[in-house]
Amino acid sequence: MRRRLFLVPLLLVTIVASACTFTFGDSSVASNAGIDNLPPLPTSPQPVEAVVRRVLPSVVSVTTDLYQPTQTNSAQTGQGVGTGFIVRSDGIIVTNCHVVEGATGITVATSADNPQKYAARVIGGDCQHDVAVLQIKATGLPTVQLGKSSSLQLGESVVTLGYALALDGGPTVTTGIVSSLHRTIKARDPGCTTCSNFIRTYSDTIQTDAAINHGNSGGPLVDMSGRVVGINSAGVDSAQNIGFAIAIDSLKSTVAHAEANPLAPTGYLGIDTRSVTPAIALQLGLPAKSGAYILATTAGGPAEKAGIKQGDIIVSVNGHPITVADDLTPILLSLKPGTTVPVVVVHKDGSRATLNVTLGERPIPTQLP
Repeated sequence: MRRRLFLVPLLLVTIVASACTFTFGDSSVASNAGIDNLPPLPTSPQPVEAVVRRVLPSVVSVTTDLYQPTQTNSAQTGQGVGTGFIVRSDGIIVTNCHVVEGATGITVATSADNPQKYAARVIGGDCQHDVAVLQIKATGLPTVQLGKSSSLQLGESVVTLGYALALDGGPTVTTGIVSSLHRTIKARDPGCTTCSNFIRTYSDTIQTDAAINHGNSGGPLVDMSGRVVGINSAGVDSAQNIGFAIAIDSLKSTVAHAEANPLAPTGYLGIDTRSVTPAIALQLGLPAKSGAYILATTAGGPAEKAGIKQGDIIVSVNGHPITVADDLTPILLSLKPGTTVPVVVVHKDGSRATLNVTLGERPIPTQLP
């Protein structure tokens, strides 16, 4: 049985399903990752086969042992399959949170002809934004380099690598172009306990026509120089040539923090957001032209308890201005749970308010005992 994340409409977004497959039954930081054992990056686009030769050794399968309760209060066990990629040679791996959430065990296998398998543990991440950072006990591993998703252009060629449909014979490679930038989509995920109403929001995603199927979740979307520009996360079952990847720029600080502070608790607001731009403000009739627009708040979370509501726009946190949604992450990573901070919001009617929010602890996927 496959576990799927059903994407629900947001504005004019198509209904989509996630890209992971599940069956039940019988000492550098991320922004510099990959520079320790790779040749210099090419200065011009390379043929697809050259990109694959460079990136494929760093792509891994992520298999999870799962424990899922049933409606009869019993449980069934099984396995889930997704993809990840190595960002540091001593065993730091990035994947999607939904690939590993609820796992009782995690196994990582390399993409070599004779794969090496390792037990993995979660050392950090941000489930609300669907990223998990894993660690295995290994050294001298091949790595990828993280690129800049902000430099992508519409029509630019990209390549995806991953364990689509958990097919035998190793990973699958697909190619395509950047079809759109800055998409915001919502996915229904019954397994996400940190999501508001079990709806996971992906902001500023990259849309591509490269095939992204079940099992591709957590794999790299790379440019033609072999740099990772996105994490493949969702594909469309009801339409062709539409897939989505999380822009890598929005996740670099989370990955770097997990590397430097494994399992260290950080501040948490409990909100789903998207960036406010002048165009978005005009389209939605918003009272501010920049900031982080609140799509939803987590029930019982710090933001909701403080009075922050859907439709509010955060323009400042702890004295730091917020001009885009991504500004929130580094600020919250620097704050400890239990800290009370002033958050300035603009309400729908244009009025401003300063609300004191006591931060919770950012949820991360954890392995059960």
